[in-house]
Amino acid sequence: MSTTWHILGAGSLGTLWATRLARAGLPVRLIVRDTARLQAYQAAGGLTLVEQGQAQCYPVPAETLANDAPIERLLVACKAYDAEAAVAQLAHRLAPAAELILLQNGLGSQDAVAARVPQARCIFASSTEGAFRDGDWRVVFAGHGYTWLGDSSHPVAPIWLDDLEAAGIPHAWSVDILTRLWRKLALNCAINPLTVLHDCRNGGLQQHQCEVATLCSELALLLEHCGQPAAAQDLQQEVERVILATAANYSSMYQDVANQRRTEISYLLGHACEVAARHQLVLPHLNQLQQRLMAHLRTRGLPSD
Repeated sequence: MSTTWHILGAGSLGTLWATRLARAGLPVRLIVRDTARLQAYQAAGGLTLVEQGQAQCYPVPAETLANDAPIERLLVACKAYDAEAAVAQLAHRLAPAAELILLQNGLGSQDAVAARVPQARCIFASSTEGAFRDGDWRVVFAGHGYTWLGDSSHPVAPIWLDDLEAAGIPHAWSVDILTRLWRKLALNCAINPLTVLHDCRNGGLQQHQCEVATLCSELALLLEHCGQPAAAQDLQQEVERVILATAANYSSMYQDVANQRRTEISYLLGHACEVAARHQLVLPHLNQLQQRLMAHLRTRGLPSD
């Protein structure tokens, strides 16, 4: 019998993983916040995956945070700012050799979660899959991508990667997962805040090439000081490639602001500026960008952390 996949966070990626695992016949359980959310979920009849215009509902069993059954494998798919507190509520349920797969954006939340549950193995993940919710308990699979997983303290790959294979989730085990996470953080810092401040799709940043280039230069310097020279290599070229390839898209941070949702600024730009300060590295444009973005969020009535 396969180990049950407990899914914490019914956002786009959590729902995308849950439905594909369930479709493959693997045991999946969704963890929701409270009884009211559980009742709403049960009324919906399950999680719906919309793929190539076709909708399919999967009646994945669900439970609340208050359930006391042990957890051996937990996919943490909630937002970076919710991850530590949510996992803390489940810490007493984790089996002695529990494994957590952390799907958060940016950096900082992963270490906070790992510190909360030292008895568990925490595996970091970085995904380029595209998905968005078009309703409660529904996800639209918008773009095929790839997920890299790794554990810098324990480089041996887990056997459950076979489950991802069976579920059709493209993935690879990465022995340099921190390099991938730093690279993605730098890409997000160079693109997402500017799309918010200039009120544009990703492609609109082609009109602000000088600003993008300056940020890339400072971010590359930061990566090198953090011992991540591979993440710094050709950063500007990749940022420009991503801007072109996703020209018609709105960044995730842009979408959060447009929908009056809290952003993950603290785990992207905030983390980069905090690490730079720790290294006594002067990055004026990056710090100015953080201040501009925080001020913009406050004018929209949104949290600036």
